[in-house]
Amino acid sequence: MTVLVEADRLRKTFGQIVAVDDISLKVEKGEVLGFLGPNGAGKSTTMKMLTGFLEPDSGMARICGHNVSESPKAAKTQIGYLPEGAPAYGEMTAGAFLRFIAEIRGFDGHQKTTRVASAVERTGLEKVVDQPIDTLSKGFKRRVGLAQAILHDPPVLIMDEPTDGLDPNQKHHVRSLIAEMARDKAIIVSTHILEEVEAVCTRAVVIDRGRIVADGTAEDLQRRMPYHNAVALKVGAATADAVTSALGSIAGVASVERMKEDGGLIQLRALPKAGALIAPDVAALLAERGLSVSELYVERGRLDDVFRKITSEEAARRHA
Repeated sequence: MTVLVEADRLRKTFGQIVAVDDISLKVEKGEVLGFLGPNGAGKSTTMKMLTGFLEPDSGMARICGHNVSESPKAAKTQIGYLPEGAPAYGEMTAGAFLRFIAEIRGFDGHQKTTRVASAVERTGLEKVVDQPIDTLSKGFKRRVGLAQAILHDPPVLIMDEPTDGLDPNQKHHVRSLIAEMARDKAIIVSTHILEEVEAVCTRAVVIDRGRIVADGTAEDLQRRMPYHNAVALKVGAATADAVTSALGSIAGVASVERMKEDGGLIQLRALPKAGALIAPDVAALLAERGLSVSELYVERGRLDDVFRKITSEEAARRHA
């Protein structure tokens, strides 16, 4: 695959504060990278260095092979950037602003008209295209920012909280657009919304205090939780002991937890050994012994739990 975005040991300080500390990563064509981290972790600073808005203290960023510091114009022509807050000229209408951006990008005549129309349609701005940006809702302002980022159809998209301020329908629309564009682009999405990582990202990087502390698919991160691939069950109180005993006899089961009683039913959780897939064995054994359950499902692990675990472990390691 073709690497379109590359960061090599980026570092940035503000006085005594180390915002980004030796970050290296690569993003290939076809990848949507979710960039995660607590507030102040260094996400926005990293994205600003990748796009050339901030000069790193040390290290290097490349966009489509162009060194951002040495060839900033060549690099920036390859980027669509949606920064935090999506600043725009509030007195301009959405349409006028996008036509202005098109001209800055070097389009005129029919090309300018076509590019603006396409960006408006893809971001759902038709109803507000003639309204001043200052009069728009936060969600529509965000979509104007997204429209300017994709107007020139760049091979690299870098977006800081792209669905911030959008309602659920608008979020779904933007996520679908990201997934559609991902086929021939490298996309970086900074987000606090962990469900967004599962919805659109092929990979996730977690940073904390300026350093990368995890890098992998959503599935890779979920595997860090002890209850990944655990089997949760609800059973009647009369059969709870028999089901617990049966679960404990399965070779791939490490332990069985009795969680709580809910409406006369007992909740159990069978934890797998080293992430083993135990659901088929659980279902087969229960059927073989004639043990009935009212509910059975496999737990994948919640990304917000993973996020808290990773960042709290990193904080404890640094403190030690």
